[in-house]
Amino acid sequence: MPETPTSTATRAESDIPAYPMDRAMRCPFDPPPGIRELAGRETPSRVRLWDGNEPWLITSYEQARVLYRDPRISVDDRLPGFPHWNDGMKALSTVRPPSLFNRDAEEHSRYRRMLTKPFALKRVEALRPSIQKITDEHIDRILSGPRPADIVAGLALPMPSLVISELLGVPYSDHEFFQHHSDVGLGRDTTSEESNANVMALLDYLAKLVDAKIDNPAEDAISDLAERVKAGEIDRMEAAMQGVGLLVAGHETTSNMIGLGTLALLENPEQLAVIRDTDDPKVLANAVEELLRYLSIVHHGQRRVALADIEVGGQVIRAGEGVIIDQSPANWDSHTFPEPERLDIARVNANHNVAFGYGPHQCVGQQLARIELQVVFPTLFRRIPSVRLATTIDRVEFKTDRLAYGVYELPVEW
Repeated sequence: MPETPTSTATRAESDIPAYPMDRAMRCPFDPPPGIRELAGRETPSRVRLWDGNEPWLITSYEQARVLYRDPRISVDDRLPGFPHWNDGMKALSTVRPPSLFNRDAEEHSRYRRMLTKPFALKRVEALRPSIQKITDEHIDRILSGPRPADIVAGLALPMPSLVISELLGVPYSDHEFFQHHSDVGLGRDTTSEESNANVMALLDYLAKLVDAKIDNPAEDAISDLAERVKAGEIDRMEAAMQGVGLLVAGHETTSNMIGLGTLALLENPEQLAVIRDTDDPKVLANAVEELLRYLSIVHHGQRRVALADIEVGGQVIRAGEGVIIDQSPANWDSHTFPEPERLDIARVNANHNVAFGYGPHQCVGQQLARIELQVVFPTLFRRIPSVRLATTIDRVEFKTDRLAYGVYELPVEW
């Protein structure tokens, strides 16, 4: 019998790859091979998500920067066509309070202005001595403890958790509570029921803290938000939602950058040596920018939806279609970053990376994260100059099942 021809629609559908894609674990720092293949095309490509949604994937550095600035692209996850990360995020989109993380234009700007004071460069720069002290104390414990030591448990997780707790005014004694809920919330397969219970617990915790700060304000970000509540600018649940986002993002991404960045430097000892041996703050700052470019902690892209028809790279993205801006291939775009697969802490344009996004929605806490990384890497390698991986890289467990990429453990010895 003659073979039944496959319809054009069926062929086209089968050509759309699933997203997110698997990494090649022999190259754990690289974007997934499938992503790099799509990145070789000049036009955006469709990908298929867990719920059948088929958004456009942006892999080009220049296209990413253009769309980050385009007011026709929305972060409002309530809109039809928005490419949700998982069932839990989708279920929450219509019930959680508004925040700077999921609103556009003037509404977003209003929330963002409320955080200008706590995240101003002068205020976070003033935290540098405290960050240094916290880092040294945890390295003291590593040096006096058993070997091998786990850099994640001993330094990468507690240091940024303590720092964001101090900045927000959240008692660090509750860190196990919010770290647990952060883990649940950032799981790739978190269900709607799990996500709802998780966020409600965090909102309740932060709302009670806002109430306490109204009565007893201090020099911290939650007190600043509580002042806005007292003035009638926002309600307590809106303030709590800003706090939830800051608390989770403020330690999760930096923690993963410390763990993964330490591993990347151990695998590139000549780059590690420069960081260890320099006192030049400009060299250290550029090294951090290159690590941010080289490693993609937000490895499932930043999600958007088109509000109007937009032409990108010769492709028209229609109103109501989802868009995923994937920082990983954008930061490895060879048109902008020659030899992107090479970690080069002297790279002249490393600070052009889009690790924190770009445009009006770029990360509000990026300066704090930079300072933390500028402190932790040179301090670790100067204080433990002979530090080395206590296993082989193929035995390190990577967070491929999380919305933030990193390592679960990083055993080292010296």
